[in-house]
Amino acid sequence: MSISPKVEKKPINFSNILLGAGLNLAEVTTLGQPLEVVKTTMAANRGFTLLQATKHVWSRGGVLGFYQGLIPWAWIEALTKGAVLLFVSAEAEYQFKNLGMSGFLAGMGGGVAGGVAQAYLTMGFCTCMKTVEITRAKQAVLAAAQQTSFQVFQDIFRKEGIRGINKGVNAVAIRQMTNWGSRFGFSRLAEDAIKNLTGKGADDKLNAVEKIAASTIGGGLSAWNQPIEVIRVEMQSKTADPNRPKNLGVFSAAKYIYSNNGVKGLYRGVAPRIGLGVWQTVFMVAFGDIFKKMLNTDGAGH
Repeated sequence: MSISPKVEKKPINFSNILLGAGLNLAEVTTLGQPLEVVKTTMAANRGFTLLQATKHVWSRGGVLGFYQGLIPWAWIEALTKGAVLLFVSAEAEYQFKNLGMSGFLAGMGGGVAGGVAQAYLTMGFCTCMKTVEITRAKQAVLAAAQQTSFQVFQDIFRKEGIRGINKGVNAVAIRQMTNWGSRFGFSRLAEDAIKNLTGKGADDKLNAVEKIAASTIGGGLSAWNQPIEVIRVEMQSKTADPNRPKNLGVFSAAKYIYSNNGVKGLYRGVAPRIGLGVWQTVFMVAFGDIFKKMLNTDGAGH
């Protein structure tokens, strides 16, 4: 059995931390947060159509309603998770390639590693608070609908402590590892397909348009895991439903959603989720690769 030659270890390039933070901040401040708000609204209010969800968000403040939760939660989340994602995924993908894995498998492995790292290191708290901010007006009878997001945070922390703030973090981790594993993996697979279609060799580089096209495909295909996102939203949202089980876990939340809304309930918000997946993947995969090459940090800075 042949063994792949060991590649010389080169210094880790920490500039990917700053690059990831900047790219993710730009992503969420443009179309990212509006798509996130509509997607989360549909996942929390599973009877809404896309049009109804859009009207509902608009009724909460016009254009500003689509940016609810942006400051400070989405900005904090974007800066931290973007930094962790690009750094960890780039390093992991590089190491997987050294083991002789294909671009698809290395990309998927890098995405999974980055997704898990960002979920447990940065996202549990921010994702919870961002979801509370978007869904706290879900039902007018909720007292939390009259509270600021900081008051909601204090209330959750006082009653449930750190575990309450990080409620749903396991669902976030499952979502992120499947999200970014799919996005990086499918994007690398699409890159190989584009090379074949254009007659480029395996070592040839794609241009910017081809990179963006591959990331668009990868981002769109990554929406297959929408049920995980709906479960995560249900675990972190506030509701006055007396039939909703207390202390929801991933499986009990899935059972609750299915019993109330069927299979369709688990896929609520998939349309804006596809848009969001494309937008995030273009920024973090295509633009990430483009800027890493410009900064001479391509291949995890090695």
